[in-house]
Amino acid sequence: MTQLQTKDVVLCADDYALNAPVSQGIVALARLGRLTATSVMSLSPRWAEDAAALRDVRDRLDVGVHLDWTSQFAVEAGHGNGLGVVMARAALRLYPPKNIEGEIERQLDAFEAQWHTVPDHIDGHQHIQQFAVFRDALAEVLMRRYGHVAQRPWLRVSQVAQPGLKAKVISAMGAHVLSQWSQTHAWPTVGPLLGAYGFDGSLDDYAVHMQGWLASLPTDKVALIMCHPAVSAQAGDAIGMARKREFAYLASHDFLQHLQVANVRLVRGRMKPTDA
Repeated sequence: MTQLQTKDVVLCADDYALNAPVSQGIVALARLGRLTATSVMSLSPRWAEDAAALRDVRDRLDVGVHLDWTSQFAVEAGHGNGLGVVMARAALRLYPPKNIEGEIERQLDAFEAQWHTVPDHIDGHQHIQQFAVFRDALAEVLMRRYGHVAQRPWLRVSQVAQPGLKAKVISAMGAHVLSQWSQTHAWPTVGPLLGAYGFDGSLDDYAVHMQGWLASLPTDKVALIMCHPAVSAQAGDAIGMARKREFAYLASHDFLQHLQVANVRLVRGRMKPTDA
């Protein structure tokens, strides 16, 4: 009988510190061993408070920075806008690179002020880390700030390895260029990316999505599945109900069974970086 090859994946919960239910859900799943990374919205006024709970599970998952230009936090900070506007301005290269560099530095400073160490990884809310101008500014900051450290923060490369228009759009916004830069500079990355869907459907629908993502993981590199869990749906959160469904599934025995059937092992990108 042929034995299936074990596939490794980083399961990363995005949006830590977005609101209380999100932070509570991520910590709870980390305690259960159902996550191996989380990305922090360091612009959130909750980050100082929520960092304490995350420190309690520090040995269980990678903790990184979710660079942000499109949330309400970013809008209130004065540099943010809706995703469509940011995508268009980036594609037209209307952002001054030095302004982007400065804001990246500020978000990294805000993260490190509470975490007291270098982030394990860096990615972007709605994948802005690989948009035109943003990726070049990020490269400058990374080399200047972390180029000398023994273990550099790994980058998420959002090359989405699944069908659909949403996956194609995300990938087309700069995944290949960011991957090339990372290879040239021997910068650790994790990718390809899975986990993109419309945040619709039922709990069973999400379980089916996850089974498909697990089945399609590559065997020759560490991929990343993004998720967005929360213990409950916060009022005003456009994907609050989806977050609640994701939490329920990831906390369930079904998820463990699906990992076993697909012969998938959850790993930390910090311990096993790979070229995307």
